[in-house]
Amino acid sequence: MTTASRPPGPDDGYVAPAFEAEEFEGLRVDSSGMPLGPRRVLPLEDEPTTLVARYLFPTERYRGEWKRHWVHLWTPLLIGAAATFLLGYLSGFLARQESASGFTTVAVIVWLGVMGWVAWNVADWYFDRFILTNKRVMVVNGIITRKVAMMPLARVTDMKYEQSPVGRMLNYGTFVLESAGQDQALREVKHLPNPNELYLRVVEEMYEPQAVEARLGKNADPGDDA
Repeated sequence: MTTASRPPGPDDGYVAPAFEAEEFEGLRVDSSGMPLGPRRVLPLEDEPTTLVARYLFPTERYRGEWKRHWVHLWTPLLIGAAATFLLGYLSGFLARQESASGFTTVAVIVWLGVMGWVAWNVADWYFDRFILTNKRVMVVNGIITRKVAMMPLARVTDMKYEQSPVGRMLNYGTFVLESAGQDQALREVKHLPNPNELYLRVVEEMYEPQAVEARLGKNADPGDDA
C-alpha cells in the first residue's frame, strides 16, 4: 500500500530554510531592470549588431556594445530648443511687420539649419559605440567618415572611471584607460552609461576570463551531453 506524496511539514521534523534580507538584494531591480543591490553575475550580450559585427574578427568573442548616455546630446538638444523658441518668436514678430517678410524667410532658413545640425548630432550619437570583446575595447564613431579606435586588453595597465555629482544622479561616467604610459586614441571615453556595471565587465574580462567563459558555457564539452 502506498501513500500519496505530500510536502514535508513540521510533523516530519522539517524546518524551512531562513534567508537574510541581504541574500535578496541582487534580485531586486528598478523600473528599468537594473539591479538595486550588489551583483555577482553580469549578463553578457549574445550577438553584435550589424553596425559592430563588421569590425570583429572571427576568433574574438563579443561581450557587448554601448551607446553613450543621452546626456551626450544635452548641448545640441538645448541649442535646438532655444533656437526653436527664439526663432519662432522672431518669426511671429517679423510677420507683423509688413516690410519684414524677407527677414521671416531668413529666420526660417536659420532654424532649419540649426535643426539639421541637431539631427546630425543625434545620428552621430546613435552610430557611436563603445565595444568590449575578450581581446580588446573599441570605440567606433562617425557617420560619413568612420573612426575606429581600439586598445588590446592585454596592454591596459590601468583603468578607472570618474563620475561627477550629476553623473552619479544620471548614472553615467568617463572611462580613462592607460596603456604602458603611452598616449592612446582610446585614453578617455566620456558619457558612458552604467559605469560601475561596465567597469565590472571590463575588469572581469581582464582578470577572470575563465570565469566569463565558464558562465557562457564556452568550455563545456559537447560529449558531456551524450
